[in-house]
Amino acid sequence: MLSCQHSPLRVLVVDDHELTRVSLKLALATQNNIELVGLASNGQEAIEMVERHQPDVIILDLQMPVMDGLSASNHIKSIAPNTRIIAYSSVDDPQIEVMTQMARIDAFCKKDTATKDLINLVKQWGKQKHNRSE
Repeated sequence: MLSCQHSPLRVLVVDDHELTRVSLKLALATQNNIELVGLASNGQEAIEMVERHQPDVIILDLQMPVMDGLSASNHIKSIAPNTRIIAYSSVDDPQIEVMTQMARIDAFCKKDTATKDLINLVKQWGKQKHNRSE
């Protein structure tokens, strides 16, 4: 029997601050049709989780220990080019904007953005990915 339902949108959250990870986990858990597939605290963990869980969308902090988000985004796109990456940062530096344009990310979201707006952005990019895979 054919079903018109989409599979849940698979999301990975990557941030070195535990409070941010847990807050986003709780916010995403209240959303229909979103499955949180993992939480990572640095870019290296993110790459390992992408290989294991194949998320549709990643919320990726830019400044982290071990491997920063910009470096991780380039590696992630080389192994999972259709994964959508939302750079998520509190940095308000023009150089970061230039670097994010050179990195392989799909959107940029400042950390002072309302949670509902971030979730809408996740859904927007996830919808685009689902539409391409149909």
